Amino acid sequence: MTDPLLAAVLVGVGGAVGAMARHAVGLRIAGRRSVVVVNTLGSLVLGAVLSAPIGSEAVLFAAVGVCGAFTTFSSFAVETVSTVADSDTRVAAGFATANIVLALGAFLLGTVTVGWIASVATALV
Repeated sequence: MTDPLLAAVLVGVGGAVGAMARHAVGLRIAGRRSVVVVNTLGSLVLGAVLSAPIGSEAVLFAAVGVCGAFTTFSSFAVETVSTVADSDTRVAAGFATANIVLALGAFLLGTVTVGWIASVATALV
């Protein structure tokens, strides 16, 4: 069991890293596209981290901290609702669908990829 203070530090530092990375993506890619990019990349990394044979401290840092701050459900919700409010329901539906499908697909890809790498590494040893 991880010490509660260490856990808080790991999540906090990871969160700072994830938030800065999210901001950097937002500077490069504007609007709804940045939300899709961060949610897809974050889900890919989350799937990989949760499938990797790593310790609980690394999971706290990478999954809870970095991925938690990097991905952005709140921006996803705001962009979807504001697009509907602008009477562009077709774009809003496409945005919401793409976000969910890509994030889930990326999570599964990360999970499968790390599982495959682990099985190949085990076979080689």
